[in-house]
Order: sequence, then C-alpha cells, then structure tokens
Amino acid sequence: MLPLVLLGFAVAFSFGQNDTGPLVLEGKCLVVCDANPSSEGAFTSSFGISVRAGDAKVAFSALRGTNHEPSDMSNKSLTIYFDQLLVNIGNHFDLQASVFQAPRRGIYSFSFHVVKVYNRQTIQVNLMHNEYPIISAFAGDQDVTREAASNSVLLHMEREDKLYLKLERGDLMGGWRYSTFSGFLVFPL
Repeated sequence: MLPLVLLGFAVAFSFGQNDTGPLVLEGKCLVVCDANPSSEGAFTSSFGISVRAGDAKVAFSALRGTNHEPSDMSNKSLTIYFDQLLVNIGNHFDLQASVFQAPRRGIYSFSFHVVKVYNRQTIQVNLMHNEYPIISAFAGDQDVTREAASNSVLLHMEREDKLYLKLERGDLMGGWRYSTFSGFLVFPL
C-alpha cells in the first residue's frame, strides 16, 4: 500500500512541477520533471520524468604548438588547425579535423586567440557554426611584430552541430604558435 501512495504523490508532484529546471545529483544523473518531456537521449516515463546520463561535462582547449606553415593553410576550407589538446573532457573536439561537435543541445561558451607574427597583412578569423560565420576577429596593425585576432561568444547549439575556426582573409605564414581555441558547455537545454 505504501508504494502505491508514494507513486500517487510522485505523479501529483511531477504534474505540479512544470517548467522546473534539471537537477544534477552528484554529477551522475540528470532528472527533469516536465509535462511535455523531450526524449532526446533520455528514458522518459509515462509520468513525465526524463532521466539522462550525466554527460553534462564538456570542455576543450586546443593550441597550436608549432609555427603555421603554408602547407597547413593550403586546404580549400582554410580551417585553422591545432596540434595539441590541453583539455578534451568528453572527447568532442576532433584534433585532426580541428572541429568541435556538440554532444547535446545547450548553451556553450567559445573563445579563440589566433597569433600572427611578422606579417604586415590583415588577417580575419571567423568562428564557423555549421558552415556559417558567427563572429569574426581581425588583426591588421602594420607597426607591430606580434598581434592576435581574438573573440568570444555564448552560443546556442543543437546536438551534433559543428564549430571550427576559418581563416577568411590573409594568411598565417609566419603566424606563430600560442594560438588557442577553447569551449565548454555552460548548461544543457
């Protein structure tokens, strides 16, 4: 009899908790109570309770540890490649392709810092989201020997969206190491 009473209370409680946020229990379980639950990657009961694995930890930080060489930038996509990972929690940054793929729908934070050295031409770097530029950064001062194109953004991403850096203008010949690209999941949606 007691399990039936508790079940009735849970049903009444779940219907009374519409529009509540997710609860993370010791980083291992995410429970969402919602009258219209999403079944994306989750087990959903008939009571409107979604249970998902705790894969909310997503972060990466890549860097360029060597000089950019013309052969690195001769690809048709003009993707800026990185050669070292400092952090890759969740393994969602593909170092070889230098592309991040979102494991889940959410709000993400990204930043980049691309260094050019002894290069008198202006460079423009775009942060590309599924082949579309989201933000840009420029470096074009003629009187300095080192300069960086930097920017950051909060971005809504869907599951399997892709993000990478593209050299839109100029070249990085002589562009140096110390260029970085980082991101992390702020919160899932």
